[in-house]
Amino acid sequence: MRMYQFLLYLTGWPLALLLFCGGVYFTVRLKFPQFRLFGESIRVVSEKPVSADATISSFGALMISTASRVGTGNIIGVSNAICVGGPGAVFWMWVTAILGGASAFVESTLAQVYKKRDPDGQSYGGPAYYIEEALHSRALAVVFSVALIACYGVGYNMLASYNLQSAFSGFRFYQDNASIMPAVFGLIVASVTLYCLVGGGKRVVRVTEILVPGMGVLYVLLALIALMLNFRNIPAMFGMIFADAFNFRAIFGGFMGSCLMLGFKRGLYSNEAGIGSAPNAAAAADVSHPVKQGLVQMLSVFIDTLLLCTATAFMALCSGVAPQEDLAGAPYIQASLSATFGEPGPVFIAVAMLLFAFTTLLGNFYYIENCFAYLLRRVPSRRFMNIVRAVGAALIFVGAIMKMGLVWDVADICQCVLALINIPVCVILGGVAFRALDNYMEQKNAGKNPVFRAKDAGVTEHTDYWQ
Repeated sequence: MRMYQFLLYLTGWPLALLLFCGGVYFTVRLKFPQFRLFGESIRVVSEKPVSADATISSFGALMISTASRVGTGNIIGVSNAICVGGPGAVFWMWVTAILGGASAFVESTLAQVYKKRDPDGQSYGGPAYYIEEALHSRALAVVFSVALIACYGVGYNMLASYNLQSAFSGFRFYQDNASIMPAVFGLIVASVTLYCLVGGGKRVVRVTEILVPGMGVLYVLLALIALMLNFRNIPAMFGMIFADAFNFRAIFGGFMGSCLMLGFKRGLYSNEAGIGSAPNAAAAADVSHPVKQGLVQMLSVFIDTLLLCTATAFMALCSGVAPQEDLAGAPYIQASLSATFGEPGPVFIAVAMLLFAFTTLLGNFYYIENCFAYLLRRVPSRRFMNIVRAVGAALIFVGAIMKMGLVWDVADICQCVLALINIPVCVILGGVAFRALDNYMEQKNAGKNPVFRAKDAGVTEHTDYWQ
């Protein structure tokens, strides 16, 4: 119990301070890449792979990382932050995204620099690899890998399952059978996820990959329509956000439940910048320069938080429905959309949650498999991964029937452990990313398509690429 309380304590001001200071440091050292290189980040997304036989392009890596980022946190996490912390949490989520963009750039650039080549000629990597190769610490890399497996296989998957079933709690059929519906939803989600993961549901996965980007676009359009329908409330909405964000007496009087604290924690849960997950996808991209994937992953953070999380916040706050702590989660968002759109509003949110949660669950297992490959020093066998997937499916079921406070605490603790390892490592190794960006801009300014060599960034260790 003491360890549990200590870990919860770390998810408070120590985590907020780490995210803030790390983000500010990277932003200043990189000369504000979130702003000056935003256009370049959009341009490089469309670049084709360098090798003809490459399987993952910059856009492909963006989709993998975004599939994991875009999920229940964009809806339930935002609602939770607003209802518990206040409207000002939205502002601090924006701050987390802007600063987190610089952190995402550094970790993904490092993953590209130190990525490995498999027997088929494809690349793979992530924080575990740059920790071992650059810091020469296999032990710390193992701890990080185990923590990431715990975060995505336990914390995030259980929370996604809980959030998904809670999205249906406002419907009559759920309320009439409230004692068993969490277990029913948990069983269905766990079964369908396992079916897809073991290869039987490839068609379902392909359909979902098409539907989810479309749902994301539709989600933003719905937010714009909500703003137009409630345009008279827009000035008051921004007034609430900024007044609450800078109410420092309220913030420091109840820091753990303040808008600043909830904004940072829920922003991190949503965009995952700095915790070392997206670099696993970034390392798989075939690019001519590591900085290109750093820019792509920086853009992914913005898509997640500045676009989708903001869409949720604006739909809710412009509706005129006051946020209350007892409405935290799906009920507040559904009440807000019901006030604006009537009965179709809650149905749309439930469908969006279904699609976002499902792709998140599938995307999370990509990271889990990558970490097991590192721990085992080889690609895990199909039988081994099927056992892992079965255990993961069981945890998805458990998450659906857990209490809201506990499932959020587990996810917060898991992501906090990852951030406490990865951000200091990125600070130590940051010089490599800084020099890589200088090299990239030098070539860009000379009118060249940037091509990287390890020695250009002062990398003395042998790398599978960039020699």
